[in-house]
Amino acid sequence: MDTEAQPTRRDRSRPPGTPGARGRSRFALVAPLAERVPGGRFTLALFPCLVLMLFLSTFVVRPFDIPSGSMERGLRVGDRVLVNKLAYRFGARPDRGDVVVFDGTGYFGHSDYVKRVVGVGGDHVVCCDREGRIEVNGHPVDETGFLYPGNSASDVPFDVVVPDGRLFLLGDHRARSSDSRDHLGSPGGGMVPVEDVVGRADWIVWPYGHWTRIERPDAYAHVPAAEAAHG
Repeated sequence: MDTEAQPTRRDRSRPPGTPGARGRSRFALVAPLAERVPGGRFTLALFPCLVLMLFLSTFVVRPFDIPSGSMERGLRVGDRVLVNKLAYRFGARPDRGDVVVFDGTGYFGHSDYVKRVVGVGGDHVVCCDREGRIEVNGHPVDETGFLYPGNSASDVPFDVVVPDGRLFLLGDHRARSSDSRDHLGSPGGGMVPVEDVVGRADWIVWPYGHWTRIERPDAYAHVPAAEAAHG
Protein backbone atom coordinates (compact mmCIF):
# COMPACT_ATOMS: atom_id res chain seq x y z
CA MET A 1 0.00 0.00 0.00
CA ASP A 2 1.37 3.31 -1.00
CA THR A 3 1.40 5.46 2.16
CA GLU A 4 2.97 8.57 0.55
CA ALA A 5 0.63 11.55 0.59
CA GLN A 6 -0.84 12.22 -2.79
CA PRO A 7 -0.56 15.79 -4.08
CA THR A 8 -3.86 17.62 -4.27
CA ARG A 9 -4.90 18.43 -7.79
CA ARG A 10 -5.27 22.20 -8.26
CA ASP A 11 -7.95 23.81 -10.32
CA ARG A 12 -5.96 25.49 -13.06
CA SER A 13 -8.96 26.80 -14.91
CA ARG A 14 -8.09 30.32 -13.57
CA PRO A 15 -4.64 31.75 -12.98
CA PRO A 16 -3.93 32.85 -9.40
CA GLY A 17 -5.22 36.33 -8.61
CA THR A 18 -8.12 36.19 -11.04
CA PRO A 19 -11.33 37.61 -9.45
CA GLY A 20 -13.65 34.92 -8.25
CA ALA A 21 -17.34 34.50 -8.66
CA ARG A 22 -18.02 37.46 -6.40
CA GLY A 23 -15.94 39.77 -8.56
CA ARG A 24 -17.50 38.43 -11.74
CA SER A 25 -21.00 38.92 -10.36
CA ARG A 26 -20.24 42.55 -9.61
CA PHE A 27 -19.17 43.22 -13.16
CA ALA A 28 -22.05 41.15 -14.42
CA LEU A 29 -24.43 43.65 -12.81
CA VAL A 30 -22.64 46.68 -14.25
CA ALA A 31 -22.40 45.44 -17.82
CA PRO A 32 -26.15 45.22 -18.57
CA LEU A 33 -26.75 48.59 -16.92
CA ALA A 34 -23.96 50.20 -18.92
CA GLU A 35 -25.57 48.93 -22.13
CA ARG A 36 -28.82 50.71 -21.28
CA VAL A 37 -27.29 54.07 -20.27
CA PRO A 38 -26.17 56.58 -22.92
CA GLY A 39 -22.41 56.81 -22.68
CA GLY A 40 -22.09 53.40 -21.06
CA ARG A 41 -19.51 52.92 -18.35
CA PHE A 42 -18.24 56.48 -18.73
CA THR A 43 -21.65 57.80 -17.68
CA LEU A 44 -21.83 55.38 -14.76
CA ALA A 45 -18.40 56.52 -13.59
CA LEU A 46 -19.30 60.20 -14.01
CA PHE A 47 -22.65 60.00 -12.23
CA PRO A 48 -21.26 59.72 -8.63
CA CYS A 49 -19.01 62.71 -9.33
CA LEU A 50 -21.99 64.77 -10.46
CA VAL A 51 -23.96 63.74 -7.38
CA LEU A 52 -21.05 64.78 -5.16
CA MET A 53 -20.73 68.14 -6.93
CA LEU A 54 -24.47 68.75 -6.55
CA PHE A 55 -24.27 67.93 -2.85
CA LEU A 56 -21.33 70.29 -2.33
CA SER A 57 -23.01 73.08 -4.29
CA THR A 58 -26.28 72.68 -2.39
CA PHE A 59 -24.99 72.32 1.16
CA VAL A 60 -21.28 73.19 1.41
CA VAL A 61 -19.78 75.61 -1.11
CA ARG A 62 -21.08 77.52 -4.10
CA PRO A 63 -19.26 79.45 -6.83
CA PHE A 64 -20.44 83.01 -7.42
CA ASP A 65 -19.43 85.28 -10.31
CA ILE A 66 -18.91 88.95 -9.44
CA PRO A 67 -21.36 90.83 -11.71
CA SER A 68 -20.40 94.46 -11.06
CA GLY A 69 -17.70 96.74 -9.73
CA SER A 70 -19.51 97.49 -6.46
CA MET A 71 -16.92 95.54 -4.42
CA GLU A 72 -13.77 96.85 -6.08
CA ARG A 73 -10.95 97.06 -5.32
CA GLY A 74 -10.99 93.63 -3.73
CA LEU A 75 -13.52 91.91 -6.02
CA ARG A 76 -13.43 92.75 -9.71
CA VAL A 77 -16.00 92.17 -12.44
CA GLY A 78 -15.64 88.58 -13.65
CA ASP A 79 -13.92 87.29 -10.53
CA ARG A 80 -15.27 83.98 -9.28
CA VAL A 81 -15.51 83.48 -5.53
CA LEU A 82 -16.28 80.42 -3.46
CA VAL A 83 -19.11 81.00 -1.01
CA ASN A 84 -18.92 79.02 2.23
CA LYS A 85 -22.53 77.95 2.84
CA LEU A 86 -21.68 76.35 6.18
CA ALA A 87 -20.15 79.50 7.68
CA TYR A 88 -23.38 80.51 9.44
CA ARG A 89 -25.15 77.16 9.77
CA PHE A 90 -24.05 76.00 13.21
CA GLY A 91 -24.79 78.94 15.49
CA ALA A 92 -22.30 81.38 13.99
CA ARG A 93 -23.66 84.63 12.54
CA PRO A 94 -22.31 87.17 10.07
CA ASP A 95 -19.89 89.58 11.69
CA ARG A 96 -18.83 93.11 10.83
CA GLY A 97 -16.34 93.07 7.97
CA ASP A 98 -17.49 89.76 6.46
CA VAL A 99 -18.10 89.72 2.71
CA VAL A 100 -21.38 87.87 2.20
CA VAL A 101 -23.57 86.74 -0.67
CA PHE A 102 -27.29 87.13 0.01
CA ASP A 103 -30.68 86.91 -1.66
CA GLY A 104 -31.83 90.49 -2.12
CA THR A 105 -35.39 89.65 -3.13
CA GLY A 106 -37.76 92.16 -1.55
CA TYR A 107 -34.91 94.33 -0.26
CA PHE A 108 -32.38 95.04 -3.02
CA GLY A 109 -33.93 93.35 -6.08
CA HIS A 110 -34.63 89.91 -7.52
CA SER A 111 -31.09 88.57 -7.49
CA ASP A 112 -28.17 87.53 -5.32
CA TYR A 113 -25.75 90.26 -4.23
CA VAL A 114 -22.33 90.47 -2.64
CA LYS A 115 -21.59 93.19 -0.05
CA ARG A 116 -19.65 93.80 3.14
CA VAL A 117 -21.33 93.62 6.53
CA VAL A 118 -20.95 96.99 8.27
CA GLY A 119 -23.57 96.64 11.00
CA VAL A 120 -25.25 93.69 12.73
CA GLY A 121 -28.38 93.54 14.87
CA GLY A 122 -28.46 96.30 17.51
CA ASP A 123 -25.58 98.32 15.99
CA HIS A 124 -25.84 102.10 15.68
CA VAL A 125 -24.25 103.01 12.32
CA VAL A 126 -23.61 106.67 11.48
CA CYS A 127 -21.97 108.48 8.60
CA CYS A 128 -20.02 110.44 8.82
CA ASP A 129 -17.87 111.81 11.64
CA ARG A 130 -15.79 114.99 11.32
CA GLU A 131 -13.04 113.07 9.55
CA GLY A 132 -15.45 111.51 7.06
CA ARG A 133 -15.45 108.05 8.62
CA ILE A 134 -18.29 105.69 9.41
CA GLU A 135 -18.95 105.16 13.10
CA VAL A 136 -20.32 101.91 14.50
CA ASN A 137 -21.51 102.10 18.12
CA GLY A 138 -19.57 105.32 18.53
CA HIS A 139 -16.29 103.83 17.24
CA PRO A 140 -14.80 105.27 14.01
CA VAL A 141 -13.91 102.65 11.40
CA ASP A 142 -10.79 103.11 9.27
CA GLU A 143 -11.84 101.64 5.91
CA THR A 144 -8.76 102.69 3.94
CA GLY A 145 -7.55 99.09 3.73
CA PHE A 146 -10.45 98.01 1.51
CA LEU A 147 -12.35 101.12 0.39
CA TYR A 148 -11.96 101.90 -3.31
CA PRO A 149 -9.24 104.56 -3.77
CA GLY A 150 -10.68 108.05 -4.06
CA ASN A 151 -14.07 107.10 -2.60
CA SER A 152 -15.44 108.65 0.56
CA ALA A 153 -17.09 106.49 3.19
CA SER A 154 -20.44 107.73 1.86
CA ASP A 155 -21.80 110.69 -0.06
CA VAL A 156 -25.16 109.95 1.55
CA PRO A 157 -25.42 110.72 5.28
CA PHE A 158 -27.25 108.18 7.42
CA ASP A 159 -27.93 107.44 11.05
CA VAL A 160 -29.52 104.02 11.62
CA VAL A 161 -29.96 101.36 14.27
CA VAL A 162 -29.87 97.88 12.76
CA PRO A 163 -32.84 95.74 13.87
CA ASP A 164 -32.12 92.39 15.52
CA GLY A 165 -31.64 89.60 12.99
CA ARG A 166 -30.73 92.00 10.19
CA LEU A 167 -27.59 93.36 8.52
CA PHE A 168 -26.50 96.77 7.24
CA LEU A 169 -24.46 96.14 4.07
CA LEU A 170 -22.24 98.36 1.93
CA GLY A 171 -20.12 97.85 -1.18
CA ASP A 172 -16.42 98.71 -1.03
CA HIS A 173 -16.70 100.86 -4.17
CA ARG A 174 -19.16 103.26 -2.59
CA ALA A 175 -19.52 105.48 -5.67
CA ARG A 176 -20.72 102.48 -7.73
CA SER A 177 -22.59 100.45 -5.12
CA SER A 178 -26.32 100.25 -4.60
CA ASP A 179 -26.56 99.03 -1.02
CA SER A 180 -28.31 99.60 2.30
CA ARG A 181 -27.89 103.37 1.95
CA ASP A 182 -30.04 103.43 -1.18
CA HIS A 183 -32.88 101.43 0.36
CA LEU A 184 -33.36 103.16 3.70
CA GLY A 185 -36.88 104.15 2.66
CA SER A 186 -37.72 100.74 1.18
CA PRO A 187 -39.43 97.86 3.01
CA GLY A 188 -37.02 96.66 5.67
CA GLY A 189 -35.08 99.91 5.49
CA GLY A 190 -32.31 98.35 3.43
CA MET A 191 -31.51 95.92 6.25
CA VAL A 192 -31.24 92.33 4.99
CA PRO A 193 -32.43 89.43 7.19
CA VAL A 194 -29.66 87.12 8.33
CA GLU A 195 -31.62 84.11 7.08
CA ASP A 196 -31.36 85.47 3.51
CA VAL A 197 -27.57 85.21 3.60
CA VAL A 198 -26.39 82.42 1.28
CA GLY A 199 -22.93 82.29 2.83
CA ARG A 200 -19.59 83.99 3.33
CA ALA A 201 -17.29 84.67 0.38
CA ASP A 202 -14.02 83.04 1.48
CA TRP A 203 -11.86 82.66 -1.65
CA ILE A 204 -11.29 84.28 -5.02
CA VAL A 205 -10.54 81.29 -7.26
CA TRP A 206 -10.67 82.83 -10.73
CA PRO A 207 -8.83 84.20 -12.57
CA TYR A 208 -5.86 82.19 -11.39
CA GLY A 209 -3.64 85.25 -11.00
CA HIS A 210 -6.15 86.78 -8.58
CA TRP A 211 -6.42 83.67 -6.38
CA THR A 212 -6.53 84.80 -2.75
CA ARG A 213 -8.33 84.30 0.55
CA ILE A 214 -10.87 86.97 1.50
CA GLU A 215 -9.97 87.97 5.04
CA ARG A 216 -12.06 89.88 7.55
CA PRO A 217 -10.30 93.27 7.97
CA ASP A 218 -9.03 94.42 11.35
CA ALA A 219 -10.89 97.73 10.98
CA TYR A 220 -13.89 96.38 12.91
CA ALA A 221 -11.93 94.52 15.58
CA HIS A 222 -12.31 97.25 18.22
CA VAL A 223 -15.96 98.14 17.57
CA PRO A 224 -17.79 97.64 20.89
CA ALA A 225 -20.79 95.37 21.11
CA ALA A 226 -24.12 97.11 20.68
CA GLU A 227 -25.17 96.37 24.26
CA ALA A 228 -22.02 97.99 25.64
CA ALA A 229 -22.40 101.03 23.40
CA HIS A 230 -26.05 101.59 24.32
CA GLY A 231 -25.51 100.82 27.97
